[in-house]
Amino acid sequence: MTTEATSNADSLKAVKSMMQAGRFDEAAGRLDDLLTGEPENQDALYMAAATARYRERHAEAFSFLDRLKRVAPDFGRAFQEEGHLLRQLDKPAEARTAFQRAVRYNPALIASWTALTELNQALGDTASAQECAAQRQRLQQLPRELLAVTNFIHEGRVLHAERIVRAFMQQNPRHIEGMRLLADIGTRLGVHEDADFLLETAIELQPDNPQLKIDHIQVLRKRQKYEAALAQAEKLLAHDPESPVFRSIYAIECMQAGEYDKALSVFDEVLASLPDDLSTLTSRGHALKTAGRTDDAIASYQKAVSIDPQHGDAWYALANLKTFRFKDQDIETMLAAKQDPNLSFMGRVHIAFALGKAFEDKGDIDAAFSNYSEGNALKKIQTRYTTEQMQEEFAAQKRHCTADLFEMKAGTGHEDPAPIFIVGLPRAGSTLIEQILASHSQVDGTLELPNILSLAHGLRGRKQVTDRERYPRILHDLPEEELEALGRDYIENTAIHRQGAPFFTDKMPNNFRHIGLIHMILPNAKIIDARREPMACCFSGFKQLFAEGQEFSYSLEDIGHYYRGYVDLMDHWDNVLPGRVLRVQHEDVVEDLEGQVRRILEYCNLPFEQACVDFHKTHRAVRTASSEQVRQPISRAGLDQWQKFESHLGPLKAALENRNNT
Repeated sequence: MTTEATSNADSLKAVKSMMQAGRFDEAAGRLDDLLTGEPENQDALYMAAATARYRERHAEAFSFLDRLKRVAPDFGRAFQEEGHLLRQLDKPAEARTAFQRAVRYNPALIASWTALTELNQALGDTASAQECAAQRQRLQQLPRELLAVTNFIHEGRVLHAERIVRAFMQQNPRHIEGMRLLADIGTRLGVHEDADFLLETAIELQPDNPQLKIDHIQVLRKRQKYEAALAQAEKLLAHDPESPVFRSIYAIECMQAGEYDKALSVFDEVLASLPDDLSTLTSRGHALKTAGRTDDAIASYQKAVSIDPQHGDAWYALANLKTFRFKDQDIETMLAAKQDPNLSFMGRVHIAFALGKAFEDKGDIDAAFSNYSEGNALKKIQTRYTTEQMQEEFAAQKRHCTADLFEMKAGTGHEDPAPIFIVGLPRAGSTLIEQILASHSQVDGTLELPNILSLAHGLRGRKQVTDRERYPRILHDLPEEELEALGRDYIENTAIHRQGAPFFTDKMPNNFRHIGLIHMILPNAKIIDARREPMACCFSGFKQLFAEGQEFSYSLEDIGHYYRGYVDLMDHWDNVLPGRVLRVQHEDVVEDLEGQVRRILEYCNLPFEQACVDFHKTHRAVRTASSEQVRQPISRAGLDQWQKFESHLGPLKAALENRNNT
């Protein structure tokens, strides 16, 4: 901690003591000094708002809260403080709304649940009052350590929360809520396997706990275990068949498992009783989009934003269709929502990216880039990604996955030739290659399957911080029978995504980092490197909001360095595994579609089929951002889009300097 940070922490501690002693004028003066030097200090703004309320300086309190909500959009205590202020001003309905927002962002705020109980009772909503009282009672019964953990999780202090809950679980290893919270932390840190195990164990101990099942479904979905998630959703629905929440969850899992007709039917049932439910309208739009019913998807998204203009998820879903064009009124509505201090963090992210697309379509390049940059900067706050760590990972692959290793392990692995891996960077044309292959009668198009990434994660073991190179170093020590078993497990675990064809695609782009592992466990699998011109590829990734897994894309510098590392690592694979990987340049596919289709099919030992050239006529579910584009004939339109933004892309060009030629 720096000297300045230590000084500020001491000042805040002193202010807290002043407030507890009722010395609010003195506290306000100290906070003014602190905020002069650090105007976006979250804790200082929160204390300043509370101090102003105690001094009955209401306008001043609202001003501090406005600033606080812009600095920390999902900070539940800001809305709780606003609720206290509105109650002081005898505005019960507005206060209730503020407290509702508070518990949405931090469900551990007992004071907010207490206020909601009282306000709902006073406003004649007895049922809601009882629900809030039950929530308050549940929190009050939690061990104080777990209440603190819940607060820390929802205030973004996840690592601090993890330390506390792990210490608690050492003393209470079978505590259900402790297990659930530790699983929640694991999910937030990307350790989905551990979260899965914890929740499975907790459900065995307490099978009638619906929250455990909800959490487990979300983890299973992140692991792309769609069949298991659907089975858990069915059990959840059986717990209360009339629950709109459980029915909506069931519909989402039907959609993820590819049962679109059933999903849409259930979504419609939910909307019949809750016609304005934003989550259901948006999820229904996603299902319609994936199934190729674009006009219906647009209508569902548009209804959601008409109900709540701050529903950024639906705004971004419209932008992510790529073929949709926003009207001027849409842009004005989004700009107004963006200025609202009550807009959530992800709402700001989604609307920033949507505005980027809207302004780009209008030809206002400066405004478009400003919004893309804002959205990426916000997302980068949430990540722990560093270029240095990724470069270390690339270097470890080159250091341990040598020609000698592959010569020593020759003849090992599972012999099934079914997988066709499509690797590279996102937005490099991999969805197009997948669509071409999936149009072939002998190939099933699947998804961006997580299996290889999960396997690599497991091989890293528990000491991922102290021994970062356990994987890939461990590849030298794996016996032949284990390599064969790992390959066989991959084939068996991915079977759920196949429909009976002898071959199938796996287009997880990040698998390029694990080509050595793939070669050793599946020596007959095909590997296609989807390559695109660096400036076009990198900028396309920068303006695309990825749900997760592509943290390098949130900065021009990071994405440029990542591209360089990718090219360098692919050169390494070419050197140590000559002829193993087919490189397909996106620009070549656009210029000579049939020639490249024939080249791809020849590499895959597949006979030529005209359907692969006519890929846009193939009807199948496509879940990636390119879903609408691959349903249209091939076009040059996207090749040079980055050039309009060239004046803004200096940092990207600098990061790409001295790259290897493609």
